[in-house]
Amino acid sequence: MLGVVSTWIGRKFGIPALIHPGRRLFRRMVQAAGEERADRDEATRKSLREQEAAADAEAKQDGTQGIADSVARPAVTVPTSTVPEVSEGENVSGFRFEEVASEMEQAANQYDPEDAMEILAMVEGLPAALTCVANVMKILAERSDSEFPLEKEVADGFNDIFGAVMSAVAVAEDMGPLFRQAHEQDIARHEDPRNGPEAEKGWNV
Repeated sequence: MLGVVSTWIGRKFGIPALIHPGRRLFRRMVQAAGEERADRDEATRKSLREQEAAADAEAKQDGTQGIADSVARPAVTVPTSTVPEVSEGENVSGFRFEEVASEMEQAANQYDPEDAMEILAMVEGLPAALTCVANVMKILAERSDSEFPLEKEVADGFNDIFGAVMSAVAVAEDMGPLFRQAHEQDIARHEDPRNGPEAEKGWNV
């Protein structure tokens, strides 16, 4: 009630100090409480820092004395082992199929044939190349079944891959004839040129 009256008087006579005295009092109380809390928090943090520093100093002193008194020193120098450690599961030697396959992939990306006849030779060599890849899986299947400490399911998996790659070999065998049929006239100019290769160049193709 007092705040209402003082606010009316303050507005009537233009005295800002009398307008909403309760709000200003509340703000001052909140501000004072915040400052007191900040002071308490800072005092608490300071006390904790001092306690931690004292504990660290005590632990450091105890640790230094304990190590000096308890560690047994060897009578002679013990040589460090020179045998290299091998982490469990590390492959230090053996067959890395992924490296060979990666080299083949890089070779394909960098392949720059001189002419289309070189591409034909590559295509006609694909069945033999894929057969080699298939034989890798066949060998792994046979050795997994007879030599390696693996279950039969693993050998069967390699055998399935062998069959899949051999299916690709069958497709590759059709690539050569397909290439020759699609480029029959172009290939004839190279394999059976009329009046020699130089004369065939007269077609400018």
